[in-house]
Amino acid sequence: MTSIRRALTRIFVASGLVLMTSSGFDLAQAAGALAVGSCGAYGLSYDYKEPTAASAAALKQCSGDCQLATAMKRDCAALAIDVHNTCGPYGFAAAPQLAQAQNTALQYCYRYGGKDCVIRAFVCDQKN
Repeated sequence: MTSIRRALTRIFVASGLVLMTSSGFDLAQAAGALAVGSCGAYGLSYDYKEPTAASAAALKQCSGDCQLATAMKRDCAALAIDVHNTCGPYGFAAAPQLAQAQNTALQYCYRYGGKDCVIRAFVCDQKN
């Protein structure tokens, strides 16, 4: 089942939002969250029992005009920014493995015009 969930869990970025699809998984089951804002602002949460609490905690940590980027349960999330233009292109992603989330976030940063993208933040939620 784990390999099926991993295969079905794909990240599509549209209008700055990550949409996740998989069998039996939706944002309402999240135990962690990543919020992003302008100019590299971010907020992270993990190991929350309630998805609303996780989202609220991530948004509270994020300064500026922030929105929930992704929620997760036993997943990792990463945010990549252009180090020389922190108010410019960025990318974010969630995935079962940290390296996968980081690589995807970097790919989106470059795809949206970043020239020197780096990982700004990451989080993994491991609590069952």
